[in-house]
Amino acid sequence: MSEKDFRIEADTLGEVKIPATALWGPQTERSRNNFPTGNYMPLPIIKALLQLKKAAAQANLAEGNMEQAKSELIATTIDQLLALPDEELRKDFPLKVYQTGSGTQTNMNVNEVVAYKASQINSKIKILPNDDVNRGQSSNDIFPTAMNITASEAILQVKKAAEHLISELKIKQTKYWRTVKIGRTHLQDATPLTFGQEVSGWVSMLEHDVHYLEQLEGTLLELAMGGTAVGTGLNAAPHFADDIADKMSSVYGLNFTAKTNKFAGLAAHSGLNVVHGALKTLAADLMKIANDVRFLASGPRAGYDELNIPANEPGSSIMPGKVNPTQSEAITMAAVRVMGNDVVVDLASSQGNFEMNVYKPVLIDAFLESADLLAGTMTGFADKMVHGLTVNAQRMEDLVNNSLMTVTALSPHIGYHDSAVIAQAADKAGTTLREAAIKSGKVTAEQFDEWVDPLKMTNID
Repeated sequence: MSEKDFRIEADTLGEVKIPATALWGPQTERSRNNFPTGNYMPLPIIKALLQLKKAAAQANLAEGNMEQAKSELIATTIDQLLALPDEELRKDFPLKVYQTGSGTQTNMNVNEVVAYKASQINSKIKILPNDDVNRGQSSNDIFPTAMNITASEAILQVKKAAEHLISELKIKQTKYWRTVKIGRTHLQDATPLTFGQEVSGWVSMLEHDVHYLEQLEGTLLELAMGGTAVGTGLNAAPHFADDIADKMSSVYGLNFTAKTNKFAGLAAHSGLNVVHGALKTLAADLMKIANDVRFLASGPRAGYDELNIPANEPGSSIMPGKVNPTQSEAITMAAVRVMGNDVVVDLASSQGNFEMNVYKPVLIDAFLESADLLAGTMTGFADKMVHGLTVNAQRMEDLVNNSLMTVTALSPHIGYHDSAVIAQAADKAGTTLREAAIKSGKVTAEQFDEWVDPLKMTNID
């Protein structure tokens, strides 16, 4: 590349060569070269920071802390940036997660892009990255504010996906409420239940998970904005933080508040930590449900074969006609990732040294990845697995009829010991429980048929 492909700008450390077409400035360019490894900073964080910069410019105007022309130009510039498609927006925000632990370089990336873009819109008004775009702010309070905003949005998507999965499961619960199947405990045969009852357990688990998120998500609405460098609010106008919280509430449709302890807001991320714990709990429940589905669908000839799963794609590159439970595999892999991310969030949250936690970027990256993975895989599981799921009713009936654990229904009539003897005799002889019971002389055929009724044993409504 020739010299004309670059421009020279300077920061407090000296001159920096920057690509000529780039909107960013010297601090972004330094970071781009110093920290080239890892994922890009999530775009939701960039968008939240842009919204915050716009709100800050408007709040500074309202507080008499900025000229109207500057405030309006910053707002116009940000509106143009936010209107860009994601792939276009990304070009101007090239920094990685693994940078300074406060997110300062991403904050400066946003400040520089807004300032340079503003000069393209109206070169007569001088907008400076630090003095104007970042006025009344510090990376230390604006970045954690963006973290909580994006996390709040992400939780809404997780809840929406969970509720969609719940609705699909409820359809199966109703449809198969009286379809009897054998229960299993310790991976061994147990007494009967209906498939609808089994599904109702899955539904209840997910409903509880949504409730846990709803109980905890309010902590994410507490914004660190207004704390500036160490929590004291130095250089921020008196009502600056409240103005921004009000504007963010309008933009996102959530009830954010700046009436918080800023020292905790900068040094700790307990809210993100506890909410991610609820995501981990959801992941654990999804792991159980997805595993149950794929095991019950195993076969079709050499497994449980109680469920028929949709054939979404060929299951094997060598075995023709094979169908695999790929949606279960996707959601369980996502669950594993979320569980790993919980360790990241937990450890990152613990690193609040003195007035500042310096693991902010990796913490929010892990949080947002977990939320995105859960929302996406739950939607896929609901639409491409549960929606098309059917039961093999004949197989379920055969397994119930061949089970020895329906002997439990005899226990109140002939006692536990004699019932156990009948079950063991049937198992040893390879006969049905009915045959062994009648042969024992303890039960007549009529009594067996009356007492051992699998549907009645489920206590179905």
